[in-house]
Amino acid sequence: MPFRIAVKLFFVKIVLHTILHIFTPVIQSAIITAVLPKMIFRRYLMTPLDKKIRTQNWLLPLLVFLIFSIMHSCILYNEFVDNQARVRALAELNAMTYAERITSELAQGIAVTDSLQGILISEDGHIRNFHQVAASFMTSSFQSIQLAPNGVVTDIYPEAGNEAGKINLINDEKRGAISRYGKDNDLTIMQGPFPLLQGGTGIAVRNPVYLKDSNGEKYFWGFTIAIIRVPDIFADSARALTNFGYEYRLSKTVSPLTPEYTEVYSSGAVLTDPAVYCFKVGCCSYKLEVMPSDGWNSGSQFPILFLCGFFINLLLSSLTYAILVLKERHETLKALSVTDPLTGLLNRHGFDEAWTRVLKAHPEAPCVGIQLDIDDFKFINDIYGHAAGDLALQELAGTLQRAFPENAILCRSGGDEFSVILTGTTCQDSASRIEAFTFIPRSFKYNGIDHPFHISLGYAGYPKDSTDPSVLLKNADMALYEVKLRGKHSCLPYRQGFHSQKRLRLGFALRDISQNLPGAFLIYKADPQDDHILYANQELIRYAGCKDMDEFLAYSGHSFRGLIRPDEQALVEKSIWDQIHSKANGPNDYVQFHFVKKDGSCHPVLDHGRIVENTYFGTIFYVLIMDCALLDTHYNN
Repeated sequence: MPFRIAVKLFFVKIVLHTILHIFTPVIQSAIITAVLPKMIFRRYLMTPLDKKIRTQNWLLPLLVFLIFSIMHSCILYNEFVDNQARVRALAELNAMTYAERITSELAQGIAVTDSLQGILISEDGHIRNFHQVAASFMTSSFQSIQLAPNGVVTDIYPEAGNEAGKINLINDEKRGAISRYGKDNDLTIMQGPFPLLQGGTGIAVRNPVYLKDSNGEKYFWGFTIAIIRVPDIFADSARALTNFGYEYRLSKTVSPLTPEYTEVYSSGAVLTDPAVYCFKVGCCSYKLEVMPSDGWNSGSQFPILFLCGFFINLLLSSLTYAILVLKERHETLKALSVTDPLTGLLNRHGFDEAWTRVLKAHPEAPCVGIQLDIDDFKFINDIYGHAAGDLALQELAGTLQRAFPENAILCRSGGDEFSVILTGTTCQDSASRIEAFTFIPRSFKYNGIDHPFHISLGYAGYPKDSTDPSVLLKNADMALYEVKLRGKHSCLPYRQGFHSQKRLRLGFALRDISQNLPGAFLIYKADPQDDHILYANQELIRYAGCKDMDEFLAYSGHSFRGLIRPDEQALVEKSIWDQIHSKANGPNDYVQFHFVKKDGSCHPVLDHGRIVENTYFGTIFYVLIMDCALLDTHYNN
């Protein structure tokens, strides 16, 4: 492209992008103010929003449309070229990524031969029970594992169907040259692909083994061999490339003795100008070629120009609409500021405004004020995480919207606390509705499992319980506090005699306490058939030699018994349950066992557990784990 044209297109692109960045927020605001109020604020906005759109002068928009059509067509063409470059760069990155994965997969075969080589070296050229050893290395990717002392294949696993493989590799017509090359240069060689007698194709990995004689001189013992099935070993990489929308072809040099490539495996498609990544495994060169399934050029210039015109037309229409609606929906933007973003209910500021409007419009009308919150909400956040807590809040907000009438004022006042005003009704008339709402089954999902949660609720009437509307929610909060004192998960109307109490929260959460305990802490299910681990603090995770909770659960199998040395598991469990059933120590148990860490080492520990009943999990154990060696060191000193 000539330099002058390139410069012009560059400046056009800058100008157009600048214009788009200026107008995009305007368009977004127009859409937000036009659509969201009808969805979110239809309960609370008192001002009518559906005004007729006045006739506009389209002369200027049409002129702008023509100018921007030409300029934006140039931009989109430039973006099309850039997109092609990005697609190729991504293809090259994927080629490199999956070439590395294929390298790792091929290394499996080399690893098997290296392991056999190590055994031969350590056992002075002998492998006892070769078939058992080879069987431990076998996977679906291997056709066979072989030993070739002095270059002659004598041992094959599995032997059935592979008897023809017992040949002299050094002198074989097809395998001799490359085998001698690997022997003479002490190199792990790969040969193939070649057809297997059992069907399919394979690649042979031959690793020369050198031992030392009594004089310390190296001598050639033979080969350790692994026959890899193609395409079995590449199945995961091939599947991943296909899922990402790529055609591919994997090729390798026939042997280290020739630069000629032969196809190992492919998707079967014809590749046009593919992205290529070359790599080496052993002493053989490989190359992986990839290209998008739909090609490098998706579409022609005409659809692009059509889409350009459509987009610009949409842009100008949106701008025209924005000018119109921004004038008429100014108050709607303000309304967005009074909404709780998590639940879609009013926030405290929006609640106060809506309540004030109702009082001004109907100062003498009866109403009911409701205060409610989620029981043990901090427990939900600490055990399941804040994402689960948010799901519980959203579920509660949904039941509020479904249970109460359209004219009810619904508010999330903060945290897990909600406020409701039922207008035009009394406590007596609403009691059954409120009670039914309180006991609606509610749950949130965590790891695909529904976990129930409950609420507590207090309510008061106006003007029955107070002639001052500002006191209405205070009375409802006193009733809520009374529910908490009586055991939670219920509802009560306000009665004279309820005292105003500040519901204090200590400020400690399970996670805060457990993470700062001076020791290892564990929670698991108290069930002889199901000792599923529910929680472990960082002290225990570190003691186990793990970096995080996921790694800890994986190595323990999510089970408490997975932390106990296998020969002690039955005895430890019996001791725990004998203590619990005898109640000699009340709800506590004390037991000593060897704690199995992630690296397999075992360390004596003291287990101090307490069995308790939990609302969400039933019967559980709280356990402190103490290292006996540290205790002995402390008290001996």
